[in-house]
Amino acid sequence: MSPQASSHPPLTQEEMRALLAVTRALAAPFDLPTMLQTVAAAARQVLHAQRSSIWLLDSEAEELVLEVSKDVSQVRLPVGAGLVGACARDRCLINVPDCYADPRFNPEVDKRSGFHTHCSLTLPLIDHAGQLVGVMQVLNRMDGVFEAEDEGLAQALAAQCAMALSRVRMTAAMLEGERMRQELELARAVQLSTLPAVLPQIPAYDMHGTFLPASLTGGDTYDIALIEQGLLLVLGDATGHGIAPALSVTQMHAMLRMAFSFGADLETAFRKVNDQLAATLADSRFVTAFIGLLDTDKHCLRFLSGGQGPILHFQAATGACVSYKATSFPMGAMPITNLRPPVQIEFAPGDILCLLTDGIYEYEAPDAEQFGRGRVERLLAQHCDASAEHLSALILAAVREFARGAPQEDDITMLLLKRAAAPRH
Repeated sequence: MSPQASSHPPLTQEEMRALLAVTRALAAPFDLPTMLQTVAAAARQVLHAQRSSIWLLDSEAEELVLEVSKDVSQVRLPVGAGLVGACARDRCLINVPDCYADPRFNPEVDKRSGFHTHCSLTLPLIDHAGQLVGVMQVLNRMDGVFEAEDEGLAQALAAQCAMALSRVRMTAAMLEGERMRQELELARAVQLSTLPAVLPQIPAYDMHGTFLPASLTGGDTYDIALIEQGLLLVLGDATGHGIAPALSVTQMHAMLRMAFSFGADLETAFRKVNDQLAATLADSRFVTAFIGLLDTDKHCLRFLSGGQGPILHFQAATGACVSYKATSFPMGAMPITNLRPPVQIEFAPGDILCLLTDGIYEYEAPDAEQFGRGRVERLLAQHCDASAEHLSALILAAVREFARGAPQEDDITMLLLKRAAAPRH
């Protein structure tokens, strides 16, 4: 029914105070339950009703959730079911003088509460953007049934409730967003603290690492450290983006450092860390990782790779790249039963080790073409005389030029190691 010209008697001072209290309360900051209870109480008082309830729309489930009721805990109804569902579906006021005579009425709530509904006034709660946010229902007018003039008062109250509900939800979303931002900032600080602050200074070697997460935190990591066993080189990439992958690679990073600090060799550290990750990570989580040790006196690199590839070795003598595949499945996917022996690379003067995560190789241009390995190999050949830091910058610049403005969808991490070229005579 649509509101008609009001013949409602003037509001009493008590009713007017109730409406003004609602207006004042809805303009103040408060939590959602308090706001809903305030509106429900005002609806009962102003409309002289026995009961009032407010249902909030769960848009994802397409259900209405009873949030405020005196006798019943949370109830969920599909949109379209009962008078409340019909009001939400049709987005219109429903005034029913005899609920049990209306086929849309659902007596289930009465059965659960012991309350007997005679008449009802049900109104959609529509916010300033025209979006349905819930339904308000008022039950059993004290002195009869709800008249057209009651509808006007109820609609005014419902409009205020919808606006306030929208504001409370936006405020809650902003607070949750701020909380998440702070958590991400903390996770980012923890993750960045695990990256090498200062790179080792080793005669005849030049090295550089770059970490560019797609968001505040990322699932990549790298490590370059001079330890007892040699120069440790690590590049890791965990599945997914955000806090969980960041914690996965941070966990791997810490366990590797711990294993090597207790004197583990490459094979033992790789196996132990993999098996520990397999026991602790969720089934859908794993980490692709390159772990290598370079003997800087003999210029010999030994590495194992759990799912991380391609591993590019630019050979200065030939001007070509040799590409190595992973030696095993990603770390944490399952315990290791058979471990292949490490790959061994002899590092000649001018040689370059180039380790890149998928964020480089799979960076897509607007036409969905990927950057690929070939472009990286050509850059290494064309600029083999450049420093490791300059090479990293050239690769990144080439990726951004290739992308033509396409956004970064994946974390980018690069680790480059270069042996000084032999003196020219």
